[in-house]
Amino acid sequence: MIKRDKYLNLLISNKENGFPKVITGVRRCGKSYLLKEIYKQYLLDQGVSEDNILLIELDDDKNSKYHDPLELGTYVRERCKGKTMCYVFLDEIQEVYTIVNPNLTDGKHVLARKNDEHVISFVNVVLGLSREKNIDLYVTGSNSKMLSTDIITEFRDKAVNINLSPLSFEEFFNFKSGSAAEAFYEYMQFGGMPLTVLKEKEDDKKEYLTNLFETTYFKDILEHNHLKRSESLDELCNIISEQTGQLLNSKRIADTYRSVKHESIDKETVEKYLGFYKDAFLLRQAGRYDIKGGSEIGALRKYYFVDTGLRNARLNFVFPDEGQMLENIIYNELIYNGYTVNIGTFDNVEKDENGKSIRKTYEVDFYAKKNNRFYYIQVADNISDSKTRQREIKPYVLLNDEIIKIIVINKPVNESRDEHGYTIIGVTDFLLRYIK
Repeated sequence: MIKRDKYLNLLISNKENGFPKVITGVRRCGKSYLLKEIYKQYLLDQGVSEDNILLIELDDDKNSKYHDPLELGTYVRERCKGKTMCYVFLDEIQEVYTIVNPNLTDGKHVLARKNDEHVISFVNVVLGLSREKNIDLYVTGSNSKMLSTDIITEFRDKAVNINLSPLSFEEFFNFKSGSAAEAFYEYMQFGGMPLTVLKEKEDDKKEYLTNLFETTYFKDILEHNHLKRSESLDELCNIISEQTGQLLNSKRIADTYRSVKHESIDKETVEKYLGFYKDAFLLRQAGRYDIKGGSEIGALRKYYFVDTGLRNARLNFVFPDEGQMLENIIYNELIYNGYTVNIGTFDNVEKDENGKSIRKTYEVDFYAKKNNRFYYIQVADNISDSKTRQREIKPYVLLNDEIIKIIVINKPVNESRDEHGYTIIGVTDFLLRYIK
């Protein structure tokens, strides 16, 4: 069994809190497995009777009757009637359709149309069941209706959202064991989507990840946003894949698109499509933070994929840039471990070669904060070259403040300090120990 202890502990800490637990996240990252295998086993180990755990798999044809929201609500209440606390798992909740309130249709259950008012949907059922004193409710879903971040808005402050990511490197390594360096190389290439991790052959991993985009992610995005097949949506994904970790805005992306496709795309369309990918939990966005001014600034952003295997699949695994993958992984792992992460930036006035004062902008890869821990983090594939080393440490020298300054390198080295007092650490040690 692949352990997902972080998410198991979140479920445990919210157990019986009176709110439905809605598990969201990118498709195929293990939402159903977390609930039906890991959490169910925990409940059984705690002495909960199997009769008090109700799992309804709504994508199973024998449960098609319960696609009607009122039928589902009635069935669950009947099954839990007279029992002590029941733990109800509604899997693939998006299968529940929306009907017009039967009080307005002479008691008939009529499918609602897009603009109908006074409707009953799975949201009403989830909120209604969660108010029952002896029901502790858990919901997962996929497809367009449960894929997007806007499902969180549907429940507002009336549900607990648990956002699941693909396997972190720690979860991946605990499952794989062996050499951390070898595990990290595989993780960089193929990421942590659970079904990818379970496949043995590299070709099978590549095929699975590539097909995920074509048969699942694009299909869901198009369906959810009522789009026809769009080549520009594809090409935008390719551009972000190639420029992962670079400062971008909608104009720069539109310019790149124009140079590649020899046709125009407006900035508004770029912004809209980026929003689709973020809503589908495929992309994450990191803003710039003025270290000296203490605020987020500008329209430039960096984009990272929720999983490096998915990012590499968009490039057909041809020319993987280890520096980009390294930065992508470190960003994801900081988020996974509860840090707030920005791209650090600051201006410095200095003399040019002619002795004229100029203002120059410097960047720190990540400015990470968690409680009373503050880190500047530079990410480098290798710093054995003196020019590379000087480039990485120059922002630190200019900042000269009390915040801990770290250089993470893609080598299995022990944590050390250089002559300036900056921490130099190998990536696996940084991910498995340092940021915990």
